[in-house]
Amino acid sequence: MTSFFSFSTLLILFACLALGAGYAWVLYGANKNLDQKLRNALAAVRTLAVATLAFLLFAPLVRRISHTPEKPVIVIANDNSISVKNIQPSGFDAKKYEQDLKQLADKLSEKYEVKTYSFGDSVKQGFSFTGSDQISNGTALVSQLNDELLNRNVGAIIIASDGIFNRGGNPIYELNKIKAPVYTIAMGDTIPKRDVLVANVNYNNIVYLDNEFTLDVQVQAFESKGETVKLSVLENGKQVTEQSLSIGSASFVKDAQIKLKATKVGVHRYTVNLSEVNNEITTKNNSQTIFVEVIDGRQKILLAAAGPHPDLATFKQAIALNKHYEVSTAIAEELETVDIAKYSLVILYQLPAANYSATSLINKLKQQKVATWFVLGAQTNLQGFNQAQTQLNFTRPNGSLQEVFPYYGHNFTVYNLNTDALKQLETYGPLQTPFANMMIKGSYTAVLNQRIGKVNTQSPLLFFAEGNGKKSGFLIGEGIWKWKLEEAKNENAYPLVAELISKTVQYLSVKDDKRKFKVYTNKSTFEENENVVLNATLYNDALEPVNSSEVKVELKNSEGKAYNYTFSKVVNAYQLDAGAFPQGNYTYIASTSLGDKKYTANGAFYVNAVIAEYQQTTANHQLLNTMSQQTQGKMYMPASLLSIADDLEKSGQVKTITYEDRRYEEMINLKWIFTVILALLSIEWFFRKRNGEA
Repeated sequence: MTSFFSFSTLLILFACLALGAGYAWVLYGANKNLDQKLRNALAAVRTLAVATLAFLLFAPLVRRISHTPEKPVIVIANDNSISVKNIQPSGFDAKKYEQDLKQLADKLSEKYEVKTYSFGDSVKQGFSFTGSDQISNGTALVSQLNDELLNRNVGAIIIASDGIFNRGGNPIYELNKIKAPVYTIAMGDTIPKRDVLVANVNYNNIVYLDNEFTLDVQVQAFESKGETVKLSVLENGKQVTEQSLSIGSASFVKDAQIKLKATKVGVHRYTVNLSEVNNEITTKNNSQTIFVEVIDGRQKILLAAAGPHPDLATFKQAIALNKHYEVSTAIAEELETVDIAKYSLVILYQLPAANYSATSLINKLKQQKVATWFVLGAQTNLQGFNQAQTQLNFTRPNGSLQEVFPYYGHNFTVYNLNTDALKQLETYGPLQTPFANMMIKGSYTAVLNQRIGKVNTQSPLLFFAEGNGKKSGFLIGEGIWKWKLEEAKNENAYPLVAELISKTVQYLSVKDDKRKFKVYTNKSTFEENENVVLNATLYNDALEPVNSSEVKVELKNSEGKAYNYTFSKVVNAYQLDAGAFPQGNYTYIASTSLGDKKYTANGAFYVNAVIAEYQQTTANHQLLNTMSQQTQGKMYMPASLLSIADDLEKSGQVKTITYEDRRYEEMINLKWIFTVILALLSIEWFFRKRNGEA
């Protein structure tokens, strides 16, 4: 980019003038019809017009400078939460406060760009004084301001709040990103009021049947010293426990541990109540309702054998270590009366055996596709075993046994085992394995492989396979009780045998979810001010997700009131935003069809009451003052908020910023030049025509 007044520019200018002069001489030099003075004037006009046109073709870039002023942005945000509306100091005039805040916005609008907000559950533009928001999230306000006012000239932020921010954490850390002074208006009352409350309840929302669980209840009391209150728990409306608490100080906090037992499967509503004291400011925080789902998480495991064996005790002890499993043992004729449908996994220990075929049991396993773990040994009838399943086949057995040692297959990823403990395998004795040729049909995953003598073979010792729609496990050898005995001899040994058995049982007993229609919420518990979102997936026979059909759902609350919705289609799935619901437990049944097949799916979710705004009623003006001090702002009481406008102007912090825009452009883009050229040519044309020239 060159300067407009450079030497090369002057040469171009003179050349263009010479070109224009030459053109004018050719046109007017020999013309005798025009007056000399007029001819000279028209020649000069033509010279300027042609020179200007030529110069536009060769002229350098021209620098242009423009200035754009930006008025400061003043943000005024009002806390619209319940605590601000309901907890007011004596002498506070709510109507005057609303009028003053609006007047402040109008006054500041005369000089600045003013943006008004209300915040609580969410951040909204404009003022709202309903005091209906159930939480107060100051961080969400600051984050939104950061996004909306990025690179803007923010002069100041004015926040009217009681300083009780019960969601999102402390907003002071986010305020530093805006780099503007924060002026706070201190709402609420800093004088503690007489109140007792259930401050918090910690609990597990899912517990297992017949297990004990604990509710950790934090009780707080203010200005109630000497009072005695009763803490009670109601299960589905019926009282199950009660205890008395003596309040020993003006500011009282106590954690109460309440033990309950899950005796029935299903969703249970527990209400934690605290009795009232006279003249307390509110009773809405005297109780909290929670929902606990009791599930029967225990899976039933059947240990089947033709007769007693030390290995059976090893298996049973390892499985029983996990409280979510219930193991039963059945031997020989006892298996004839077993209800296979109750079990998630059946361990066939040396079945079919030489002295007991277990044909009836094995046929039931095939029909009902129950996961099976085969353990082979000296008593196994290999011919019957080959007929009982299709994954593993033994040929040319001679009735003898061979000793096989274990070693770990390092490519195994189905479940994790303790890496250091796997070194113990080197100290374990051999298992007794039938001597025969082994052939595995299809793919398999090996946990342990066979080592014969000192040779590591690729033949598996413990492995998994899938076929006919069910999982199967195979342990080719008996005598695992000896491994357990080896561990018992060493006090520092890791319980690797128990881990192997437990994790194998866990893998085989977990059922794959092959439902073609699934409906589920994105979480099991929602709050009253939170939208309930349901998702659904539908699969065709090839298990490909499709959404060509319509999916409808009916939601019901505990009183039986129904809400009907239709899912929206998203990509290859479905989604429903059902909105917010009142406190309670809800069930849903969704239905759809694909071709001539109809599908249904059901589930449940729970909505908790939001009482955060009643958990703390004493205003935190210290936090508001800190926010102002750290940003070079100031805190005001509501009665003096109109003085903020004058103080802003006096502070000198709020200034208009002027942006200078420097850019280079070609002269041909300057439109006024074309006006000059057109004017010159028009004048020349007019006088030529006036004097009879063509």
